[in-house]
Amino acid sequence: MTEFDARTTAAQILAGVDLTGRRMIVTGGASGIGAETVRALAGAGAEVTVATREPADAKPIIDEIAARPGAGRVSASRLDLADLDSVAAFADGWSGPLHALVANAGIMALPTRQTTPGGWELQLATNYLGHFALAYRLHDALAAAGDARVVTVSSGAHLRSPMDFEDPQFERRPYEAWAAYAQSKTADVLLAVGIARRWAANGITANAVAPGSIHTKLQRHLDRATMMSFGAMSETGELVVPAHFKTPEEGASTTVLLAASPTVEGVTGRYFEDNRESPVVPGGPNGRNGVAAHALDPEAADRLWELALPLLG
Repeated sequence: MTEFDARTTAAQILAGVDLTGRRMIVTGGASGIGAETVRALAGAGAEVTVATREPADAKPIIDEIAARPGAGRVSASRLDLADLDSVAAFADGWSGPLHALVANAGIMALPTRQTTPGGWELQLATNYLGHFALAYRLHDALAAAGDARVVTVSSGAHLRSPMDFEDPQFERRPYEAWAAYAQSKTADVLLAVGIARRWAANGITANAVAPGSIHTKLQRHLDRATMMSFGAMSETGELVVPAHFKTPEEGASTTVLLAASPTVEGVTGRYFEDNRESPVVPGGPNGRNGVAAHALDPEAADRLWELALPLLG
């Protein structure tokens, strides 16, 4: 239990915390809750690398942080999580210790089934496989830090679906956008569980987070009818902010808590939302809060790890 709640902002999480000398990576850190994560971490003195498909998109936040006295340095490097060669190139370009890896980037509810050249469904490839490959290739840098943290950004959508190991790429079952997204978010939790089971001896902890509902670019593939069903858009197409939605600053807070707060030092293999560890609940189509047992299943975490590992060569 922490003293923070759903309305705590990322900056409030790190009030009084000095991250000078700590080096961190935030995937998808050029916009949305990723950018707020970068602001909070760098604002507390951390050196932050924004890993993004278009490094130029990070220039505004780089310039913003550079103008803040006492803030850590922010830079950007190219990373396409759906391209394992790009992941390898990014990891090969990293040198020195890595104190935190925030696996924040993602895509949601693609309306049609898309695959990578390797045949992986694009949401599972981007949200899970790319981050698995990145963490795996950066293992030595994380271990060199001595007390590194990995944070995987999941979603309450994971409650809807466990991993379907018989057909993870929707090759035989009908493709459904939300089922594919939900599976990929379960995979993100299982990634944290897998890391926690394997790398604890290296001083590496890993946890998953559900940031909550926030207006970001993540919703770019949703049509008006879907957004209206969420209460997030008016009939005329204007964005609406329902009472349960968070600001990006609030949405990034639990990520920042797990990435850098001394409050959760040593905690690993868990799932957090609203800045608190979530209770284990049954999965199902109507679930909104808590973590499904299928997402914390160590056997599923091991099976998923073994599914992905051969692709790294």
